[in-house]
Amino acid sequence: MSDTGEEWQVARRRKGAARKSKPLQVSSAPTYCQEELDIGKAVKRIRDTVSELRCEEFCQVWKEQLLVAGSAFLSKPSKIKDAEDPTDQPETGRQLECVCYGLGSFSSCVSARYQLAMLLLLLDAGQIPAKDCSVYDPAFSSGEKDVLRELGLTVLTENEEGKRLATKPTLFYLMHCGKALYNNLLWKNWSARHLPQMTIIGNSFSGMRDRTIEREFKRDYGYISQAVDACEERPLPCPSRLIDVFSDTAVITFPTSGLNRLPQSTWTEPPEPQYQHCPDLEIILRETLRS
Repeated sequence: MSDTGEEWQVARRRKGAARKSKPLQVSSAPTYCQEELDIGKAVKRIRDTVSELRCEEFCQVWKEQLLVAGSAFLSKPSKIKDAEDPTDQPETGRQLECVCYGLGSFSSCVSARYQLAMLLLLLDAGQIPAKDCSVYDPAFSSGEKDVLRELGLTVLTENEEGKRLATKPTLFYLMHCGKALYNNLLWKNWSARHLPQMTIIGNSFSGMRDRTIEREFKRDYGYISQAVDACEERPLPCPSRLIDVFSDTAVITFPTSGLNRLPQSTWTEPPEPQYQHCPDLEIILRETLRS
């Protein structure tokens, strides 16, 4: 995208789609080379995008849906059926925190920049301090990390592969990430104590199921496969001009009533995902796991 107001094309970033991977279409303007990123100019460009989205009607719906989801578990502790160690209970009644994975190179990808702008609007709507939002993507350049810090966000230094335990109410912002990342997140929190602590804004689980061969979906992404019928999804609207940025997105929560429908054996020693049958895994693994 150029700075002259010319029409731009949004990158297609549908990581949850059935096709193997999405090509990232980058801006044709050389303004933001990874080696020479103008931090001040990049921050201004993002804030301008925030101002643009703030005026969009669909953005108000997103914020309202986040507040509805957040109020459900910030107000009272969950009643659960599983008999885990009572000392390992999540904290309740506290301010939301946020974790964002897989945002992409927002200095060169228009789609990623709009998704970052939406994240900032949601933080404001949920009254989540920017410092309480942790972001990570191996695609971030050093300059982009500086931009994120300038915006007040916390940049993670380790590739967690989505395996973060939610010990307090947490918003996970996972826009168009690969199924493995969602699956890893679910595995790490696979208990009736921790799942209700999570609110996910990302690709629809039911959409993932519909676009994947059933046998492969259950075999490779077993935690999504089980969660899809126990979670609650609220589809989020998307204007046609931003269809490749915000399409197929939902607010996903895990009410105790849904989790209690799962058999008790579900919670017993859940195995860590291995993805042995996924040669085109849509996630970047830690280097130590690649060797």
